[in-house]
Amino acid sequence: MSSSSMKSINFPKTSNSINYNPPFSTKNLNFLIAYPNIVKTQKYPSLILALCSRTPHTHNQNDNTIGENPNSKSNAEFGSNSSEIDTQKTQPKFNSSSIITPPALPSRGLIFGIGQNGGWDSAVVGSPVVKRFLSDEEERWYMWYYGRSEKDSDSGSAGLAISSNGVHWERGELAADSSSGTGVVMTCGENWWGFDIKSIRPSEIMIMSSQKVRASMAVYWLYYTGFSSEKVELLQDNFLQITDAAKEVGFGFGFEGVFKSLPGLAISQDGRNWARIEGDHHSGALFDVGSKGEWDSLFIASPHVVFHSSGDLRMYYHSFDPEEGKFSIGMARSRDGIKWVKLGKVKTIRQGSSNEGCFDEMGILNACVVRDKKVGNYLMAYEGVDRDGKRSIGMAVSEDGLKDWKPVSDKAVYMASKEEDGWDSRGVGSPCLVQMDGDEDQWRLYYTGLGVDGRTGIGLAVSHGSEFTSFRRWAGFHL
Repeated sequence: MSSSSMKSINFPKTSNSINYNPPFSTKNLNFLIAYPNIVKTQKYPSLILALCSRTPHTHNQNDNTIGENPNSKSNAEFGSNSSEIDTQKTQPKFNSSSIITPPALPSRGLIFGIGQNGGWDSAVVGSPVVKRFLSDEEERWYMWYYGRSEKDSDSGSAGLAISSNGVHWERGELAADSSSGTGVVMTCGENWWGFDIKSIRPSEIMIMSSQKVRASMAVYWLYYTGFSSEKVELLQDNFLQITDAAKEVGFGFGFEGVFKSLPGLAISQDGRNWARIEGDHHSGALFDVGSKGEWDSLFIASPHVVFHSSGDLRMYYHSFDPEEGKFSIGMARSRDGIKWVKLGKVKTIRQGSSNEGCFDEMGILNACVVRDKKVGNYLMAYEGVDRDGKRSIGMAVSEDGLKDWKPVSDKAVYMASKEEDGWDSRGVGSPCLVQMDGDEDQWRLYYTGLGVDGRTGIGLAVSHGSEFTSFRRWAGFHL
């Protein structure tokens, strides 16, 4: 059956439910414990979450291994418990020498540039996944992002930066350690048969508990794009369309060809040390591309997952439809976050009207979907590709997040800088929406920008109040 259009799915009844848990108590800022090692290729088919010791395949009482507990119920739901953690010891420490200073006016909107020479992210940064955690006393921001160095011209890793305001970030030049918790947190897979041995890019972070994962608290779930060394076979016209639009802004390929990508999942107790979860596909991915002739038969990229209700998770991803010659967004649905059922292509945002000459003439990709906490509907920020391959950011809304996505404007809500030498003058993409809570009735839009010299950076734009039909570049705090 073709997946070119949305189809309804009736889920079978199952006891494997999943709950969405906030990571911190509302009264105490509760940072999950950090450990200095990086889990790179360990897989857990039984889905028992464990933090590996520094010596592979050895565990002892001092390694903080989470496994079977004879005094606990194997099917019990779990959540965070702030009374068990000393927040003074686990809270990330900020090093003032590594905090980025406020950008100058010519770099308006730029909040995070490439790293120092020799660092793991010294060549490219992008694909920000930003989360804000609030307590009664303070706030903390985490940003997972993609990066690569000059030495690794066709590979990339995922890193973590932390902040107290979402603007000035502390970063690490090497692997994340227990002192600051910043730096590289996940690298490419090492198994030759794996789907992610070429490069990885973070797509979404969720904090959930599940009966399928036995642990003492809710854990971080990282959905990411994994790239293999297998090149996608394309017609010449399609190859030009994809590579012209793959100028580092949203894709992890486009260097010497188009590499096949699939969605992956990793789980962590602290957001820094990750254990890959093996999916149904033989490569370890969550699921495979579509069959020949289907719209997503080439690759699967940017799996963005939204928690709708208990036992109902939705994944938005993109591919390139060779028949239409456009990028498109598709959906999948899951009860447990691990096994997914494809629903098909999301109804085209502009279906029924011509988009010739528009900012998204060549399609849409890299969707970020969030649920408006105040209104209850769904917002989708996405990249629109024009006929020249240049990207802008558009926005659409839907009542249920499944169908009837309507653009908020015929124009992009955010475009590349008009300054010829601007840091993001060649394109903007990989949007990440954050709804501000409390007294700030505002949306923040984090994004990847591309400059004239090919340099990338991560920028910030803000909405005009609660309206999200247009955004302005960040220009500093207003006192």
